[in-house]
Amino acid sequence: MAEKLAGDTLLEVDGIETCYGLSQVLFGLSLSVKSGEMVSLMGRNGMGKTTTIRSIMGLTPARAGSIRFAGSEVRTQPSYRIAQLGVGLVPEGRQIFPNLTVRENLVAAAADRFDSSNPWTLAAIYVMFPRLAERASNMGNQLSGGEQQMLAIGRALMTNPKLLILDEATEGLAPLIRTERAGFRAKRQAGTIAAARERATASFGDGSGFCARVLEPQANSQKRECIAWA
Repeated sequence: MAEKLAGDTLLEVDGIETCYGLSQVLFGLSLSVKSGEMVSLMGRNGMGKTTTIRSIMGLTPARAGSIRFAGSEVRTQPSYRIAQLGVGLVPEGRQIFPNLTVRENLVAAAADRFDSSNPWTLAAIYVMFPRLAERASNMGNQLSGGEQQMLAIGRALMTNPKLLILDEATEGLAPLIRTERAGFRAKRQAGTIAAARERATASFGDGSGFCARVLEPQANSQKRECIAWA
């Protein structure tokens, strides 16, 4: 039975349409995420998961519809402004800085704009991902794919976001995340998490849950919703 995570609506996407040039990808997509929830958007390749994330972040702006975050309309806002409002992103492909060290990657965008009572710090990231502490002086391009993914997650958490969005969050991490999940889940109540995944295996190796709700976009960009575990 799913854990009930009460809270106000933090992110509300209503009827957005997004295009790449003349090719339209999203047709009237709507979804919402409440404060304190963990939500997963699932679907096969080409269903628009990454485009949905890019639209929310302002990287590929939606041409129609509404995107509201914490009560404010952000559809026409630039990406940096959306990030400043408290949206953190772990992008597909990691996109870390290859010519900076692990530590420099983590502190480059570090912020606590909302005076969190239990903020993510460099020490907290190293506790969650001990491998990053071991590799602190290594350059980004010297890390394995899994280490780069840990770094991308840590970098996003260092902004202490209200909403953390992850695109294929466990890419390259599957063998490791089972042992590192405890710290992540223990701190999840400090924020809200939305993840996009291609496969429906939204669980860890021991069967413990990852998300409270699963959203599955359909061909017409409407969504089908089902309850998963929390």
